[in-house]
Amino acid sequence: MAQRNGSDVFAGKRCLLTGAASGIGRATALKLAAQGAELYLTDRDADGLAQTVADARALGGVVAEHRALDISDHDAVAAFADHIHAGHPPMDIVMNIAGISAWGTVDTLSHQDWMSLIDINLKGPIHVIESFVPPMMKARRGGHLVNVSSAAGIVALPWHAAYSASKYGLRGLSEVLRFDLARYRIGVSVVVPGAVRTPLVDTVRIAGVDRDDPRVQKWTSRFAGHAVSPEVAADKILAGVAKNRYLIYTSPDIRALYLFKRTMWLPYAVAMKQVNPIFSRALRPKPKRR
Repeated sequence: MAQRNGSDVFAGKRCLLTGAASGIGRATALKLAAQGAELYLTDRDADGLAQTVADARALGGVVAEHRALDISDHDAVAAFADHIHAGHPPMDIVMNIAGISAWGTVDTLSHQDWMSLIDINLKGPIHVIESFVPPMMKARRGGHLVNVSSAAGIVALPWHAAYSASKYGLRGLSEVLRFDLARYRIGVSVVVPGAVRTPLVDTVRIAGVDRDDPRVQKWTSRFAGHAVSPEVAADKILAGVAKNRYLIYTSPDIRALYLFKRTMWLPYAVAMKQVNPIFSRALRPKPKRR
């Protein structure tokens, strides 16, 4: 997407967003609606999606199509894409925002934890990309692809092996597409949020851990305390897309941590080795004495 300034960047642009029912997806959809974009929305939460559609229209936005579906279901995504392309031109902007999270060590994560993260966080965006990006390429009108990865997609956060597998994969896919799609004038952005104040923060599964333990709640509350709002994250994403940025940070701490990793590998490795046992002790508190 060509770099532009002003409030007209997204006006009239056909924008597909996944994960539009809540969190970053909902906040981004509403900001695009207020800026005059033409929205195509999806989420597996039908009620939440309906609320976002209603709120977007209340802002004067155009929601051309919306459908509740699970992006891990390839046939459902392909059918939605076929329906859209039968009545509308290709998208200008595709935003893969939907995602889930689960933490745990390899001895506590279930097979279903691993598969769910890969199915939704990696295969889901692949389904969207293969269904919506080729028509953009064929139209040769340019455009933009946004993939929401994570801080866990650029640095080695403790207990994030399964989550990082999905988010590193999405970042790697995005890096290749950044160059593959350049000749079609389709920009690619990877969003690497840290903590964002969404329902995901409160409901993230931590395998083998009692989230109701007061000491565990203390640490999860600290994590949530550093979280930015979905609206702030949405502003950062739209500003980055408007400037055709590849990496989009939603908070300065993640930018600093990634710079630390890239420029000072040995101190970074030492620091991460120290952080891991601290994290493990915090999330596996000693049993109370009777």
